[in-house]
Amino acid sequence: MTYENPDGVKIGLEVHVQLNRLKTKVFCGCTTDYHSDPPNTHVCPVCLGLPGSLPVINKKAVEAAIKVGLALNCRIEEHTQFYRKNYYYPDLPKGFQITQYDFPISSGGYITIEGEDGEHKVRITRAHMEEDPGRLVHEGTIDRSKYTLIDYNRSGMALLEIVSEPDIRSPKEARRYLDKLRNILEYLDVFDGNLEGALRVDANVSIMGGQRAEVKNISSHKGAERALLYEIVRQKNVIRRRGTVVQETRHFDEAREITVSMRTKEEAHDYRYFPEPDLVPLKISSWAPAIAETLPELPDARRLRFIEQYGITDEHAKALTSELKLAVFYEDVAGRVDPRMAAVWVSDVLKGELNYRDLTIDAFRKEHMISIIEILANNKITEDGAVDIIRTILDKGGSPEEIVKEKGLLKVEGDIVETAAQEAIKENPQAVADYKAGKEKALNALVGQVMKKTKGRADARTVREVLLKELK
Repeated sequence: MTYENPDGVKIGLEVHVQLNRLKTKVFCGCTTDYHSDPPNTHVCPVCLGLPGSLPVINKKAVEAAIKVGLALNCRIEEHTQFYRKNYYYPDLPKGFQITQYDFPISSGGYITIEGEDGEHKVRITRAHMEEDPGRLVHEGTIDRSKYTLIDYNRSGMALLEIVSEPDIRSPKEARRYLDKLRNILEYLDVFDGNLEGALRVDANVSIMGGQRAEVKNISSHKGAERALLYEIVRQKNVIRRRGTVVQETRHFDEAREITVSMRTKEEAHDYRYFPEPDLVPLKISSWAPAIAETLPELPDARRLRFIEQYGITDEHAKALTSELKLAVFYEDVAGRVDPRMAAVWVSDVLKGELNYRDLTIDAFRKEHMISIIEILANNKITEDGAVDIIRTILDKGGSPEEIVKEKGLLKVEGDIVETAAQEAIKENPQAVADYKAGKEKALNALVGQVMKKTKGRADARTVREVLLKELK
């Protein structure tokens, strides 16, 4: 099956990843632990760009960048060099940004995502290092702001810009690409995606082979999907009105969920790149083999191992390896109970309940999950009862054993189920008549009545069997 893309949508993403697991910034000794502190309190002459200050490269930042390049199947270049990218913006105190240009640290990689028509490779053009500028805080929206405040705490943080080829064909694929990229980065332990500014996206999008628009500074995966949806519709409307889609830079207004024009197209020569005179080129090809040996098991490799080792489905393996903490949680549970049963309850039930409450896996103790599956496997509670226990723990706390006792969730069988089935048949003659007239759905109504009478403590499959026996 071939994916049809009638509008010729092409999307390429530039993802700015903050390497915030480092202790210090990329060119100075300022701490990276600034997120909960007042503005402009983690700065020095280097990150403020004061005259006479000189940058010194953070070796750990280079090693982290090589690690990411290897994980993205990139080629680590023989040597890398820093450049000055010259432009003026209030959050850039030096009047230029130290970045990489002709000699990025890695290039030519790919990420495999779940595309619109099966697995799909998105090529990585390059991943290069640079410094983060400061943070602008607008009063209101960017196009209507009365004033703008500047916080330089973020200035000088180590960034890795990961640039993809325009291989992404829909906003949904873009979101899956970002999810997969974040997943890989978390496995590598090079960044904390929960911190403000940790991952920012610039999206390049065009349709029908027209000019591209670049949407800047998108701060979330959901925001990227919404920005692209809006931008594709906007470009289609321009063409439908016989207009011309011009190459420009646009800003995504998250509050209004629209993009607004910022400036017309820019080219590389507009930035007057030239080598950074205060930083020498780095020969890094010899670093790669040693760093490659330190790479952890990555998501795709762990997914294949889960399928082989635990005998679970590919769908469950993908869900369970989509987050590092979830994968670790599952393995700890699967080591104590039936792995297949654990896969169903962790990926399908627990993850769904956590998502509904906007919680992470940290909100649930693995010992509780083990207890619930053990009680269920011993046929002491129903599946509905197990779900009730999970919901109660998340909403009110407590242990599985306490909740089973307090709510009376122990499964009922035998005479109690038979008595409830007989009462349901006697009290619902119309449902009985409908079933005997060939309406199968009527049986479901009777099952529901029995479950109500037993307060959900009977096994639905057993109830169905008992009802069929009584109805005959």
